[in-house]
Amino acid sequence: MKQNIFFTADHHFGHANIIKFSARPFESLEHMNEELIKRWNEKIGKDDTVYHLGDFSLGKPDFTKEILDRLNGNIHLIKGNHEGAALTYPKRFASIRDYHELRIDETDNSNGKQKIILFHYSLRTWNGSHRGVWQLYGHSHGTLPDDETALSFDVGVDCHNYYPFSYEEIKEIMNKKKWTPPFAPRN
Repeated sequence: MKQNIFFTADHHFGHANIIKFSARPFESLEHMNEELIKRWNEKIGKDDTVYHLGDFSLGKPDFTKEILDRLNGNIHLIKGNHEGAALTYPKRFASIRDYHELRIDETDNSNGKQKIILFHYSLRTWNGSHRGVWQLYGHSHGTLPDDETALSFDVGVDCHNYYPFSYEEIKEIMNKKKWTPPFAPRN
């Protein structure tokens, strides 16, 4: 059974200056907001699960509520440093956390699970990082170089043509990394 789980971050709805700051290819704030909504809903269905890793909106509360009401999915918010407006509409979120340790059924893993650390900020090490646990983050808008030897990844919209990442896409990225357990026996 396909798991419809998605990860994303750093939409910055309602934030005109992010277009300039992150060199986003949008003609105006309205164009950016509409395109981000369109791309979200192209990938995410009404009943899908979405983990938003922070910085959802810098718009006013009423504007942010209108955006949230237009987005598909059961949204779990991992708080970033710009959540004032989103937090005024808590009932739209399935959960709101500062940090989350997610466990997903994964038949490819010997224990049948994939554990993922969800946090707005990139970490150099995290709970289980030496045992194959992934860490997903946002905040950096694609400015941090990806570490091929670490099972961490920036899921912000600036890193994926302004679309959310599916669990399957993240799994494919992680499977290509050159990570090895640091305490594994060496030949």
